[in-house]
Amino acid sequence: MNTFINWMNQNFTPKMNKITRNVWVSSIQEAIMATLPLILVGSLITLISILNNYFSNMPNFSPITTFSFGLISIYIALLVPYFIMEKKKKNDRKIISGLTGVSLFLMLLVPKLTDDGGITFTLERFGGNGMFVALIVGLLVGAFMYLFSKFSFFKGSSSLPDFIIIWFDTIIPITILLLFGWLFTFQLNVDLYDLILKAFEPVTVIAQSFTGFVFISFLGVFFYSFGISAWILYPIIFPIWLEAIQENIDGAAQNIHTMETLTAWVWIGGMGSTLPLVLMMLFLAKSSQLKAISKVTIVPSIFNINEPVIFGAPVAFNPILMIPMWLNGLILPAITYIVLSLEWVTIPERLFQLWYMPVGISSILINSDFRGLFLVAVVVVVSWLIWFPFFKVYDMQQFKKEQEQ
Repeated sequence: MNTFINWMNQNFTPKMNKITRNVWVSSIQEAIMATLPLILVGSLITLISILNNYFSNMPNFSPITTFSFGLISIYIALLVPYFIMEKKKKNDRKIISGLTGVSLFLMLLVPKLTDDGGITFTLERFGGNGMFVALIVGLLVGAFMYLFSKFSFFKGSSSLPDFIIIWFDTIIPITILLLFGWLFTFQLNVDLYDLILKAFEPVTVIAQSFTGFVFISFLGVFFYSFGISAWILYPIIFPIWLEAIQENIDGAAQNIHTMETLTAWVWIGGMGSTLPLVLMMLFLAKSSQLKAISKVTIVPSIFNINEPVIFGAPVAFNPILMIPMWLNGLILPAITYIVLSLEWVTIPERLFQLWYMPVGISSILINSDFRGLFLVAVVVVVSWLIWFPFFKVYDMQQFKKEQEQ
């Protein structure tokens, strides 16, 4: 085990961190992070709208969700090329790159143009359903704009203002990109939006399967146990989450693999289900060090913030505590998937990505199904049983060290 951990620490983790810092990956990550406040606004409106079930005279707040979370794809199409240019040190082109991303994305939505000057879009294509398309558009625009940033019509000694030089130097890439969209959308009548979604359909199908749900959930926990942020997976899994919950909202809820499912029943105190461990350290630990850590980490853990315990106990790179964290990453998703697929608990059908809401509260808010609380109790007990023997070994080990000192 120690040999494996040393290899992970010296070889695997640095390579993963290098991927995370890659311009293209980190640009997607930052674009998603920049849109989180709008997603959270949609989640808050979902929370408020629950009151409509009890107060019939409440106003309809759903348009706020439509114009926040409901436009998430257009924000991504703007932000990805913007951050690519920023990270490539092409700050003079980042705004026009973002605007070009929006322009090409809107073209690929296959709008209907009328003779009287009207234009009609399918609204659902702006939301989570269009995330993969927005990411592809953003990366394509970013690559083109960076490629052509190496070319200029003007010499370095030109007396023209910089903004005029940028105008002329970006004409070619913008024209090529929009000609690309025009050709397929308006001349060949090819729905590239639909083609891109179909290309990614196998990914979403696998992700929504039992194996996909358990494996992806475990992968995030596995990386986290080595101090690698789960954000490394977000360029792939975040679009899957948003598309899945959007489909659940629009029709009969069938997609189990959503962030709502994970926050309601799988991440008990944070990724890896560390709240039971913190409670053990607080009430059962003999080690004064673990007791002290638990007092600092208990409140964050209740609100699903577990970085303090992951790096404070520590769990990361700890041969004893990593194993139960991995087991939680496999067993809890498996239990949750089976229960939801058997319809013993209602599959989430509301946008609710307020991940910092304590487990139990979030579980009831995402579907108003009180059976979900029984599932919470089951996964907490199972997680407790998984952590307990490993905690006892580690606590005794730390206690002996303190006694020797």
